[in-house]
Amino acid sequence: MLDRKEAMFYKKLKDKRVLCFLCPHNCNIPDGGHGICGVRQNFEGILYSLNFGEIASIALDPIEKKPLYRFYPGSYILSIGSAGCNFRCPFCQNHRIARVKPHEVITSHANSDEIVEKAVALKKRGNIGIAYTYNEPTIWYEFVYETAKLAKEKNLKNVLVTNGYICKEPLDRLLPYIDAMNIDLKAYNNKFYKELVKGGLEEVKSTISESVKHCHVEITTLIIPGCNDSIEEMEDMAKWISSMSRDIPLHLSRHFPNYEMADRPPTPRDTLAILKQAAERHLKYVYLGNV
Repeated sequence: MLDRKEAMFYKKLKDKRVLCFLCPHNCNIPDGGHGICGVRQNFEGILYSLNFGEIASIALDPIEKKPLYRFYPGSYILSIGSAGCNFRCPFCQNHRIARVKPHEVITSHANSDEIVEKAVALKKRGNIGIAYTYNEPTIWYEFVYETAKLAKEKNLKNVLVTNGYICKEPLDRLLPYIDAMNIDLKAYNNKFYKELVKGGLEEVKSTISESVKHCHVEITTLIIPGCNDSIEEMEDMAKWISSMSRDIPLHLSRHFPNYEMADRPPTPRDTLAILKQAAERHLKYVYLGNV
């Protein structure tokens, strides 16, 4: 069995059940069961994080790859990820680590001190800090929180690349240590969130609106033909983002056949160009990726 660490943000219930309130799923987990994320498990009435210190992927990436275009452009950042996710996106681009449990993917173990030391050593190669990415970092919460605090002490930048589906209390506790976020706003209609990714639009919007008060935020939307590619929806999304600030960058990415949406065609380049024009009526910085 993987190393376990007692989880934060849960409540003990009767009959050795636990209620997890890290994310808005609020999983009520029986003894021996897992949360939707697959990485938080109830052992005899105590909730544990199964992916604490488990590294599935690590690389020194250009900051623009996160994507963050207006946060220390031209720099690099040590990027780390683990296993698991609290969404069920059928178009997931990292499903080999995001849609599995820790024992189903090859990981190496590292403690927070080791990661921070590595990040400091990489400063000579242009590294500015640590990005928690690849899988969903908020369900890796205990390790991200511990590592981010240590990184801050070493004057390193902390970056989250996240779906934004997290409850207010854990978000508020983490934000003082986060310098930048790229948050997926997967669509601007609740039907998409409920039916495709098994989450909620309003909860993600709440994370975005709170985070922009505390750190640099950029937003990414993967455009999927027939799902979230209408001009009207893009107008509504851009208007809402601009109500916080016209300076928030928006990245529009192109869908390619993948995972459980292998039969869905690639997003036409013309569609991205049209949606970019619509968003630019409200936002100063709109970028196209994967074109």
